[in-house]
Amino acid sequence: MLDLKRIQNDAEAIQASLFRRNASLSIDEIVRLDADRRKLVQEHESLRHTQKSLSDVFRGSAPPEEKAKARGELKEISDRVKALHDARVKVEEELNARLLELPNIPAANTPDGASEEENVLVREVGEIPSFSFEPRDHVALGEALGILDFERGSKISGSRFAVYYHEGARLERALQNFMLDQHIGRGYTEVFTPFLVNRDALTGTGQLPKFEEDAFVTQDDLFLIPTAEVPVTNLLRDDILEPGQLPVDYCAYSACFRREAGSYGKITRGLIRLHQFQKVELVKICSSEDSEREHERLVDDAEEVLRRLELPYRVVELCTGDLGFSAQRCFDLEVWSPGQNRYIEISSVSNFGDFQARRTNIRYRPEAGAKPRFCHTLNGSGLAIGRTIVALLENGQQEDGSVRIPTALVPYMGGIERIETRS
Repeated sequence: MLDLKRIQNDAEAIQASLFRRNASLSIDEIVRLDADRRKLVQEHESLRHTQKSLSDVFRGSAPPEEKAKARGELKEISDRVKALHDARVKVEEELNARLLELPNIPAANTPDGASEEENVLVREVGEIPSFSFEPRDHVALGEALGILDFERGSKISGSRFAVYYHEGARLERALQNFMLDQHIGRGYTEVFTPFLVNRDALTGTGQLPKFEEDAFVTQDDLFLIPTAEVPVTNLLRDDILEPGQLPVDYCAYSACFRREAGSYGKITRGLIRLHQFQKVELVKICSSEDSEREHERLVDDAEEVLRRLELPYRVVELCTGDLGFSAQRCFDLEVWSPGQNRYIEISSVSNFGDFQARRTNIRYRPEAGAKPRFCHTLNGSGLAIGRTIVALLENGQQEDGSVRIPTALVPYMGGIERIETRS
């Protein structure tokens, strides 16, 4: 959520920053509602003062005629005070709703651009493999190896679900453990959180109200999480962190659930865009002063998984027109997919500034006894497991149809160095 005081004090600059995202974003209605709210507050407080003065007269030692007059005026003012209170509550609810719908403003160093075509290539790492044969995609490989089954996934759950068998199931589990161990070794605290969260948790991280159509919701108004970012960030909701407690670094494995309501026209084959997928998520909560440095570290932490898995990838900085709703700056990690002959996103590493912290009320004291400030929150996938499997199968495929397992993953696969066709 944007700081209302910043909007009040520098509406022109806030508007200009939002225009960098999208020329149609306007804060005019918010400015109007805030002006109405402040006017109602002033009128309400003025009448409350008058109401108190009249009450003092009525309860004091004034002559009977003055008390009678005060009593009559009190009835009229009480009705007006209640009407002003109700009007104020209504305006404040509408103002808050509008603020919740407003995206974060881009960081000053986020590149300008209208769409993903204007994202900026930061670096490419590793060599794109060349094959002496026609490479297959992960769907053909997985089905031929007997480790992926999309037909039975559809049979029991509908489209965009997958079943893993044999080394496929083991690979999913191996990646989970490998990634968690990797991040724990770099200083993260592992947590395991619920897969169901309440509406406040999703609102706090920015998924609601904007992305409600993309969520799976139960009859109890609990939501299946779209990412572990939601419960993990909300662990510190309403907390004030004392000096020495920051930064907080969490890593968490979870299943993730998304309707993918906005995926029309996007590639949905195989494991690319499922309704349920698994990933290891990284969440950082830090001071505003350390925010940029922690963002760089977070990108490197996610990259290290790709480096150790020997996968070719690139880092792309998102332009203002392609930023996620809550992000002020974001880097995408994209892994090479021989099956699609292109890079595919495998992690978005975002800095949200104090946007989520304002919604979740996560604060810190820069020094003992100091007034609390809002933290900065950051997160990134470290990594999405399904898409990592896509990359491992397609980049590790051999001419005989087998798939080579990267050295770092072999111990997690019980010593298996290759996935081979089952006899």
